[in-house]
Amino acid sequence: MDKIIEYKNIGKTYNDNWVVRDFNLSIHEGDFVCIVGTSGSGKTTLLKMINGLIKPDEGEIWISGHNIVEEDIIALRRKIGYAIQGNGLFPHLTVAENIGYVPRLEKRNEKEIDEIVDNMLKLVGLPLNTKEKYPNELSGGQQQRVGIARAYANKPLILLMDEPFGAVDSITRYQLQTDLKAIHEQTNCTIIFITHDIQEAFKLGSHILVMDNGMVQQFGTTEEVWHQPSNSFVKRLIDMTR
Repeated sequence: MDKIIEYKNIGKTYNDNWVVRDFNLSIHEGDFVCIVGTSGSGKTTLLKMINGLIKPDEGEIWISGHNIVEEDIIALRRKIGYAIQGNGLFPHLTVAENIGYVPRLEKRNEKEIDEIVDNMLKLVGLPLNTKEKYPNELSGGQQQRVGIARAYANKPLILLMDEPFGAVDSITRYQLQTDLKAIHEQTNCTIIFITHDIQEAFKLGSHILVMDNGMVQQFGTTEEVWHQPSNSFVKRLIDMTR
């Protein structure tokens, strides 16, 4: 598979403190990368650099072979899905309007948007009669599924997910994890997924990135990280799942 995301010598400071430093990483098409680590280790900073919400102080981000500083940032963001904790839905829009939001910005015709909405609802396992409802009429799990459907609606190159299941109960979380894994297998979209739940990371990811103090502690396939932790920090994280 080709490289789809490249971090090249990335550095970022906040208040003169390094949040990310000397960071290099290549992610390939179809990878499901789960980022784990301590709070403040740079996980969300790395995620938001991909769609230009945060700019590095040093280094470059390349997407599909292009330096993003040379790209139209609005056009780039429309190619990148984004799902966050609490779903981020527009409360004044129906489910259909939420899912069709970016396709409508892209000037798709209404017939095509209707088809996209129906296909996305099927993808995330929601009945079609959900589309006329408003977010406050849905359960937390249903809202999160709509958030995933909206993120996928424009056929993104990359899907960014920042603790997307952190606000739901454990049973719903397990169901969402299972559904997301199936959706990834079906679509093969590249996913970057932040979580504090180590078990979740090993359940979902094809690859695990372990961060601490803005530095990579280990990056590898799920099996590599599980069976061959690179240092005592990574080993302690893995031991928490046993």
